[in-house]
Amino acid sequence: MRHTNQRAWPTLNAAALAVLATLPGWAQATDNAIAAAPAAIASTAAADIDTIGAVQTVLVTTRRRVESSQNVPTPMTVLGDDALDGNRLYRVQELQQLLPSTTINYVHARQMSFAVRGLGNNPASDGLEGSVGIYLDNVYLARPGMAAFDALDLQQLELLRGPQGTLFGKNTTAGVLNIATKKPSFTPERSVELAAGRFGYGQGKLVLSGPLTETLAARLSAYKTHDDGYITNRHNGDKVQGGDRQGVRAQTLYAPGQAFNLRVIADYNEEHSNNGTLVFYSAGPSGRAIAQARLVGASPVLDPNERAVDLDSGSSVTVHQGGISAEANWTLADDTRLTAISAWRYWNFTPHNEDGLPVPITLDVGASARHKQFSQELRWATPAGRPVESVFGAYYYYQELDNNSFTRNGPLADIYNGNPAGAWANVASDAPGRLRVNSYALFAQSTWHATPLLDLTAGIRASYEDKWARVVRTAPTGGAAVTGAALAARNGRFGAFDSADLTLTQASPTALLSAGYKAARDVLLYASVSHGEKSGGINLAVPGSGSGGVASMLVGAERANALELGVKSTLLGNRLQLNGNLFATVVHGYQSNAYDPVARSSYLTNAGDVRTRGVEVEAIATPVRGLTIRANGAFNDASYLKYTNAPCAPERAGTFCDLSGRNALVNAPRWTGNVAVQYGQLVAAGLQGYVNANCAYRASTYGTLDASEYARIPAYGVTNASLGVRTTNGAAWDVSLWVRNAFDKQYYTSLWNSGFGSYNAVIGTPRTVGITGRHDF
Repeated sequence: MRHTNQRAWPTLNAAALAVLATLPGWAQATDNAIAAAPAAIASTAAADIDTIGAVQTVLVTTRRRVESSQNVPTPMTVLGDDALDGNRLYRVQELQQLLPSTTINYVHARQMSFAVRGLGNNPASDGLEGSVGIYLDNVYLARPGMAAFDALDLQQLELLRGPQGTLFGKNTTAGVLNIATKKPSFTPERSVELAAGRFGYGQGKLVLSGPLTETLAARLSAYKTHDDGYITNRHNGDKVQGGDRQGVRAQTLYAPGQAFNLRVIADYNEEHSNNGTLVFYSAGPSGRAIAQARLVGASPVLDPNERAVDLDSGSSVTVHQGGISAEANWTLADDTRLTAISAWRYWNFTPHNEDGLPVPITLDVGASARHKQFSQELRWATPAGRPVESVFGAYYYYQELDNNSFTRNGPLADIYNGNPAGAWANVASDAPGRLRVNSYALFAQSTWHATPLLDLTAGIRASYEDKWARVVRTAPTGGAAVTGAALAARNGRFGAFDSADLTLTQASPTALLSAGYKAARDVLLYASVSHGEKSGGINLAVPGSGSGGVASMLVGAERANALELGVKSTLLGNRLQLNGNLFATVVHGYQSNAYDPVARSSYLTNAGDVRTRGVEVEAIATPVRGLTIRANGAFNDASYLKYTNAPCAPERAGTFCDLSGRNALVNAPRWTGNVAVQYGQLVAAGLQGYVNANCAYRASTYGTLDASEYARIPAYGVTNASLGVRTTNGAAWDVSLWVRNAFDKQYYTSLWNSGFGSYNAVIGTPRTVGITGRHDF
């Protein structure tokens, strides 16, 4: 009997086995795993099936093997469908209310970013991948906004913190969010769900799943969502910051036996909304933005607490995206496992933005994007239960992206901007950009079971990427014929430009060393050191006059060195799961977004060297039958070690300022915390009542790269709750009342630079009450 098997196979209760059956690779791994597990463990598992009130074992395939999350020597958080449904989290951008050390900046699908431990706040960067990798059913999503759809038929979310790449398709420096949807089932499943709430919210979901033959199953999931929005446009009385979203996902699972299975997924999502509506937050130290508005007869809504704007045309976005993927798994005679994942995806984004005032200054401005990607991943995993277990892989990724940065000015553009007459008025400008990326990688990770209590793991990745881009701005059109100062002002802002061919090639290594030690049967101590690199990017926007020209369009690589010390424990007879870790990461060449006040546009830059360090604690407790409490908290000391050429805040003189030594990272709060409670109790024969509540807290933080005191996001806490009843036998019904932001807290999720040293904000959703009903038939 191998001692390593005793450590690797945790006690499994019935719910855990149900989750396990849905995970990729289960079909070929189950029989092998059960055969390898000792009889003592099998008998204990059988006894625990009837355990009441225990913390359920959560199974993951993070290391490309089915195992308990408590046995993985890395900081990770796992949310199942029960936690997501119970807390009524319908969109990925709301996950920061449950995940530790996570920030999700969201304006609309293009201006969206995921950050872990303060690293990764770089939205609207067409020429750059995120610091946090997002995977959907093992397929890498190159644009963060590709995850901005309603949560549909999700099985599980896994958040891994720290550099990743020795087991995943793409290398990342801050972490990975792994999203898994439910697989087709050979047991029939049918459900319909309807929801309605305040602000015109309505949503319908449909799920159909079952066998087509003895070896082929299919699953169809669809949704449609509408909401009117929660910001009032005083110009016409309409509600904005809402719209329509819909999508469908179709799958097949072919499983002729234990040796092979094939899962094919096709999906499509679209959005037509006026998301992206910002409210006025601060005029900065000069107040000039207000004075300029009055010059053109406009009076902006100055108090963000009024949740109102005054827009003549407003903002809107249209998103179309979809893709197809195929994952094949083979188990060979020697229990070696081969996996091949092929995927193609596209994402089209079209915006309409205006100047934020009810007069014709800027009629339309923004950047459209047309993105296509193809990826191919191959993995080979050695048999489980041996002294050394390894995974070897190869990865290829190809991307095409075409965008267009456009501006359509109105007749008042010169008066508002203080230009010579005729310089910008009625002028139109287009600046199309093109990007092509080829990425190649080989990766491997091995775990040596050195003793029955000690595991040593080493991983390495070698990546090579070549990128090509070109940006061309055509000569401005429209407007009056001008000369002199007016012509100079027009050409300075909208003049013809050609970057010529821009190329970037880079080899990027990633490495991991970790040790896991079983101090007791249910206590794991671990330590790891890792190095991660993310290749440089290319700005797909015309550089501003003071940015350094074409040379500034190339952004250097981001390199991270990380240290983790942690403990994972299951205590009190499996009623308490308590995990904690210390972390420290130093990032060289941190990639971030800056704002050019002259060009009035954002651009990529290397924001010096950054250090994050702190502590994270997570707990799951089941003190009494039917009650589950989840809590997590984090302290993060995020600061610039060196950043001498940061953009200056409007209250400081100069073009560049020194932020070295300051805790000034964008949207990186020092303290975050989340508490969620779920309680269920039989209230009658065949009827269960339940209540769910969660509260999320975030400390104050800077909202923009210039670290202005006029752009601080105040601390806030948001509370959500639901109360419902469900049947426990026969026809399945579930009806619940829910409230989001129960105390109607006015809070801000992100801030953005605007003209004349002012700032705009994205405000959080106000109190929303609704009802949801679900029927399984």
